[in-house]
Amino acid sequence: MSERIDIQLLEQSGEAAWDAFVSRSADATFFHRAGWRRVIQQAYGHRSHYLMAQRGGEVVGVLPLIHVKSRLFGDGLISTAFFAYGGIAADDAEVAQELAGRASRLGADLGVGHVELRHRRPRPELGGEGLGWTDKADLYATFRRPLLPDAAANLKAIPRKKRADVRKGLEGALRVDSAADVAVFHRIYAHSVHALGTPVFPRRFFTQLQQEFGPAVEISAVHGPDGPVSALISFFFRNEVLPYYGGALPAARGLHAYDHMYWMLMCRAAERGCTLFDFGRSKRGTGAFDYKTYWGFEPEALHYQYHLVRRHDLPNINPLNPKYRLMVESWKRLPLSLANALGPHIARQLG
Repeated sequence: MSERIDIQLLEQSGEAAWDAFVSRSADATFFHRAGWRRVIQQAYGHRSHYLMAQRGGEVVGVLPLIHVKSRLFGDGLISTAFFAYGGIAADDAEVAQELAGRASRLGADLGVGHVELRHRRPRPELGGEGLGWTDKADLYATFRRPLLPDAAANLKAIPRKKRADVRKGLEGALRVDSAADVAVFHRIYAHSVHALGTPVFPRRFFTQLQQEFGPAVEISAVHGPDGPVSALISFFFRNEVLPYYGGALPAARGLHAYDHMYWMLMCRAAERGCTLFDFGRSKRGTGAFDYKTYWGFEPEALHYQYHLVRRHDLPNINPLNPKYRLMVESWKRLPLSLANALGPHIARQLG
């Protein structure tokens, strides 16, 4: 008979043990780190429920849940809200099932519409009788591949056409600042997401995550002849680098600044000892999805699993949903200053 699994809400005194588990668990990602609950609370005011499983006094699983309430987009308990990855990180299937069961009961206690676990790989142990989790793997994919220590080998791994674009960036008058200011990043990022019809996150969110995670967060900007034209926030976790929030001004296209931005990050990450480049999540059928395939990355389906509590159908909150197309197109037509003022109030509801 196996030892009893004890699941408790994370307290501040347990954060070191939580993060020690995250650092060793194959299931865990940068978005499982305990500090995210502070960042989200301070930036958005959402309540967190971080579940930590122990067996024999040792941490054997974690599940970071964020409760996102929205009149526009519904009421969900999400792991991890606002990010591509999250879900259950556990030593074995028994622990995963216990954490999933606790999450579904917590969702019922809170009266949410649904509970959502954002897994990077399938979790078939949650599909058994009575567990009530539905896998949805047809919307998002992630793009990950090894990063080699040799720059020439990494350049050769890029398909010929995109490799030519990278070389054009290298031959141009571009300069990379790998310690850029949050304000520079946010100005470019806000312009970029507005063009996509997406509300911008508040600048304080990016300031707080830099304060929380320190050297694990890099803000870089590519300067053209007339100043910064593209910017990027990247996360470093174990042996991985994750370019996560990026944006560019219209002038970046002709300068190949976007290509230069990612290539130079690959070079810096390799010098730092990273062995995996995580290009992040993209929706199928979008330009971002295609762009990552042009770099030679193969899409890997993300397995988001849902437990319906008060909802009767799976949530479909994304710009490709016809229900939101008018909202997206209307947002693009707003003056940038107005979109920047209103955006953070809506972005906090997106989860």
